[in-house]
Amino acid sequence: MRTGVVVALAGWALVSPVTSRAEPPPTVFLEELTWTEVRDLIRAGTTTIILPTGGTEQNGPHMTLGKHNVRARVLSAAVARALGNALVAPVLAYVPEGGLAPPTGHMRYPGTITLAESTFEGVLESAARSFALHGFRDIVFLGDSGGNQAGQEAVARRLNRVWAGTPTRVHAIDAYYRASTAGASALFRSRGYQDSELGSHAGALDTSLALAVDPDLVRQDRLHAAHVAGGWEGATGDPGRASAEIGKAAVDQIVAQTVEAIRRAVARHASLPVAHP
Repeated sequence: MRTGVVVALAGWALVSPVTSRAEPPPTVFLEELTWTEVRDLIRAGTTTIILPTGGTEQNGPHMTLGKHNVRARVLSAAVARALGNALVAPVLAYVPEGGLAPPTGHMRYPGTITLAESTFEGVLESAARSFALHGFRDIVFLGDSGGNQAGQEAVARRLNRVWAGTPTRVHAIDAYYRASTAGASALFRSRGYQDSELGSHAGALDTSLALAVDPDLVRQDRLHAAHVAGGWEGATGDPGRASAEIGKAAVDQIVAQTVEAIRRAVARHASLPVAHP
């Protein structure tokens, strides 16, 4: 993990007090634990699992293809640490990104990887069923990309119907994405940014978040490059004034709002009746 990410995580972990635990896990990342450590954490009350969904897609000429995956992993870890009883599953890096024949959306640009919507939903459902089998009770989908939201909602609805009356629930937390887009946009506007700069993809907002999470995601020498006809190729908005400082403020806001949304969702779940055999 890069030094910048370590420092950032140290700060974001302070968003909310961590629930006390006799043996805190050495990491919140599921893939960095042994199976016995996971078993013991579940038994001790770590029964929330976050499944971040990212995407491998073009992000303009100045930002790497894995932006969503890095951001989803770092922010999910900050959320898990703030919750105090949660782990983070491996980021799902393959998501719907457009059609193949003919190529549409981000698939028009080399390096982008797409999944059919049905395949994406199938992976989410299989992962959720795996978590439930092993004792996780609150399964949280956090989607870093707009195209992930509908599939997450569909899987959550489907599984929650199947698991009605059981202790297990799936939460598609759209507050995370809203905080990353509309919520963050409001913050940027309050700092003097124009909508034409922010854009909806790889503009000043998106690029500032990337700089705050991991500066290596951004090709600094291209931030002030001349525009191609019609704007930045593969991007909307203008990343020229992207700032790690305001990106960090936006990240803090995203984490805080996501933590609160998860807590509300889990509390609603806890109030539901559970069927007894």
